[in-house]
Amino acid sequence: MSKEISKMLSLVLRHAPEHIGIILDQNGWTDIKQLISKAKKAGYKLSLDDLLETVQTNDKQRFTISEDGQKIRAAQGHSIDIDLALQSIEPPDVLFHGTASANLNSIFEQGIHSAKRQYVHLSSNEETALKVGNRHGKAIVLKINTGQMFKEGFKFFKADNGVWLTDHILPKYIAF
Repeated sequence: MSKEISKMLSLVLRHAPEHIGIILDQNGWTDIKQLISKAKKAGYKLSLDDLLETVQTNDKQRFTISEDGQKIRAAQGHSIDIDLALQSIEPPDVLFHGTASANLNSIFEQGIHSAKRQYVHLSSNEETALKVGNRHGKAIVLKINTGQMFKEGFKFFKADNGVWLTDHILPKYIAF
């Protein structure tokens, strides 16, 4: 049940809120009671307990509940225009990006772009980056010189779930 709910939440909170008829505010938040009601009308079996369990047990911590417990949003990974209201912060000197080996030629020619997402996602450890890369084919983990990027004016953000975000990465900052 939790996996099905997680997939539905990812869809409506990151990509297609209209799928169940919810509205996200400018920062990606939506009312939990309304989400549950609309999800049920759309044919999903969802209770408050199911939702809370899914948020708490999600291995990637994809969802954030507001401090007052009334709203929910996706922590990152949006393909729709959302302002997560994150402050730019200095990243570690090196972060990691997992991708499929089939993407390497393009990456070393054009860099890493966010594609259909708002941001490029970076991991603080190689293990997480490898898991991400495995979702796209034969995985390769790239080391990103984020310290130098930051010194040269690139902005970095850290999502609620610890994923690092940036707009794009030029080839000169990428290594194996």
